[in-house]
Amino acid sequence: MATFDTSDCYVVEGKLALPYTYFAGRVGSTFITTLRDQRKIMGVKCNACGKVFVPPRQTCERCMEDIRNNWVALSDTGEVVNFTVVRYDDKHLPRKAPFVLAMIKLDGADTPMAHIVEGIDPENMTEGLKVKAVFADQTTNTILDIDHFEPVK
Repeated sequence: MATFDTSDCYVVEGKLALPYTYFAGRVGSTFITTLRDQRKIMGVKCNACGKVFVPPRQTCERCMEDIRNNWVALSDTGEVVNFTVVRYDDKHLPRKAPFVLAMIKLDGADTPMAHIVEGIDPENMTEGLKVKAVFADQTTNTILDIDHFEPVK
């Protein structure tokens, strides 16, 4: 293994913004455009094992089956399976701190998706909380077309 002399290295600490465009692929693009145009959350189902994935994927992780065309509509309600409270501000974050970022398992899905939960004090947030999607008034063609989730009343 090669070693490098770092004694004359100049180190600058800080943050670097790297704007980029991410191609979501056919499956991801269908998910996002359906979310944007129809306000529907879609998943894909494996016909071999029955597992439902959201966000959708092309191949079942369990069976390795091609599932990219097995679309199923999912509920806009679900349950928080775990969460964290984001306590710092950064221009790249979608909300001002503090806010809750949770893993939410939608009703009808077997995998959780990450999203923001509002309408509850972060200190009162709990696993198992039932939540419902709130769609954005203005679409952005991103996952933030679901503006956030809020507790079911």
